[in-house]
This record gives sequence, structure tokens and C-alpha cells, in this order.
Amino acid sequence: MFNWLKNRTEPVRNDELIDVKTAPGTLIQYSPELLLQLTKEHRQLLILFGEIRVAFQRGDYKKTVQKINEFRSLFQAHLLIENVRLYIYLERSFADDATNYELIRGLRREMDNIARTALAFLDKYEAIGVDKDVGANFSSDIEAVGEILMRRVDNEENTLYQLYLISHHNF
Repeated sequence: MFNWLKNRTEPVRNDELIDVKTAPGTLIQYSPELLLQLTKEHRQLLILFGEIRVAFQRGDYKKTVQKINEFRSLFQAHLLIENVRLYIYLERSFADDATNYELIRGLRREMDNIARTALAFLDKYEAIGVDKDVGANFSSDIEAVGEILMRRVDNEENTLYQLYLISHHNF
């Protein structure tokens, strides 16, 4: 059964044993679990965001800061995974498809702007635990950022993630 292995003079490469798709010009592999992981993180981020809102409404500023820091940590890790494993993979996979390539680039630029907005919000309100006056605009700011995040999650899961699935079958 494995006679072809015995007669080889070169070491067996991993890609000969497993049909793993990589983005052209990279070592970034398609991962069937990636979208499940990112979707799960979206849910966790939205739950944490809601917990920030509730803690603030209760006047528990210590808990508000704790949840802000938890959100920041997960958000930054999520962005890193998206940037490396999703966007680069998709940009390389659709490099010859001008329409989808531009869509992916546009979504990436939009995500960069959303990330800056969300992180600025977190930076602004992490001091709420020691300076209660910082919270004057908190309710309106959290609603605005929450709306942006909800739209983005929906857009990623319904557009970007579909392109990821398609990319696996296209090259």
C-alpha cells in the first residue's frame, strides 16, 4: 500500500499527504475551522459589548472598565487573525478577479476605520473607573459604536465569509 514511500529518496512533503490549499504566494492555508472561530468570536464580542453597556447603566464603573479591557483584548486578537488569516488569504486568492479583489480591499479598509473608531471609544472610556465625568457621552457613544459593529459583523458573515468559502473551490 505504501510502497511508493519506501522507494523515495526525497523526504515526503506535508502537501503531498494532505490536500491543503494555500493562498498563492503565501504559506497561509485555507482552514475549514476559521469561519467558525471568527463567528464564535463575533458572538463573544457582541456579548461583551452588551455587558459593557449593562455595567455602565448599573453605575458599576469598575465592572465597565473590566469589560472594556476584556473586549479590547478579544477585539485585537480577532483583528489580528482576520488580517493575517482571512484578508491576506482572500486578497491573494482573488488577485486575478478585479471585482472581488476590490470588494475585499474595500472591506479591509472599512474594517481598519471601524477598528480605529472602536479602539478610540475603548481608550476614551477606560478611565471611567476613576473619572466619572468621562461618562457624560457614554450612552450615545456606545450606541453609535454598537451599531457600527453590528453592521460590520453582518457584512463580514454574509459577504466576506462567503468569499472565503468560494476561494477554497476556485483555485
